[in-house]
Amino acid sequence: MRRILLILICVALCYDADAQFIKDRLGVGNSLSTVAGPPGAMTENAAPNDSTEVPIDSAQGFSFVKMVRGYARKDTLQPGYMLLGTALVPGAGQFYNRQYWKIPFTYAGIGSGLFCGIWGNKQYAKTGEKKYSTLSLLGYIGAGAVYWGQMMDAVVNYSTPLPRPVPAKSTIYSLLLPGLGQANNGDYWKIPIWYGGLMTCAYFYHTNNIQYQRFRYLYEMSTYSSETGYTGSITASQAEWYRDTYRRYRDYSILAAILVYALQVIDANVFAYMADFNVDNNIASIDVRPAVIPPLLPELQQTGSQQVASVGFNFQLNF
Repeated sequence: MRRILLILICVALCYDADAQFIKDRLGVGNSLSTVAGPPGAMTENAAPNDSTEVPIDSAQGFSFVKMVRGYARKDTLQPGYMLLGTALVPGAGQFYNRQYWKIPFTYAGIGSGLFCGIWGNKQYAKTGEKKYSTLSLLGYIGAGAVYWGQMMDAVVNYSTPLPRPVPAKSTIYSLLLPGLGQANNGDYWKIPIWYGGLMTCAYFYHTNNIQYQRFRYLYEMSTYSSETGYTGSITASQAEWYRDTYRRYRDYSILAAILVYALQVIDANVFAYMADFNVDNNIASIDVRPAVIPPLLPELQQTGSQQVASVGFNFQLNF
């Protein structure tokens, strides 16, 4: 008896599902000659639905002309073009944002840093004093910091019309500074996690590099023991094995850091897209109730088939 009842229920459900799909394919009030297709294709000469909020995917490849037109305010300047233009021409973003007073400071900072770096490097080559080497390094770091800062400043001051996080800006934020994209999305709790991952990778890189340098030194000393006077217990073959092992672990640490960095960029981009995603408690609910399915569309009677009502269950899924 249970098997017969189960078979009847399955038949009713299949009939119910087929009826629903037929209704969707035909559409209410349409004839059987209507060709099935995407939404809007059921009606001849149907116009696009202007009320839809789903944006049209009009993404194209890189266009230098479009970037130039965007900076000239003849077209919409996308955040990606904002970053690229500012990277190619420092100060371009400040020019677009109408913050002209920042451009002289940008070039002064980059120029001063490069001058100190080049001059210090020349002085270190002449005198060999360590202070000039340090000055050169600080000069290059300063120039890079100003260059990075003007890109960040251009993107931050680039206004967007949408109140919710813009995926392109969140992605650029995470590219320029890990965790900043998560802050833009409001996911502040993720920032310690990503920085913890990066610091862990940096720790293993540091420790493995120390061991690599140590065993590389021992390998050189043991290989030329007759010249160096090395009398340690570690042989050249052992030192070579440990040197290669720790060098491989050091390289793995670099790859892990790149992976964590890429994942936090992807995280910022994905969750910016999902900022307005429906997270209601009934997002995946199901409603099951008995239902009497009336005869199918009157148009089906033209085929001469007999249409009768059926009894079954009505499923309603919410996604």
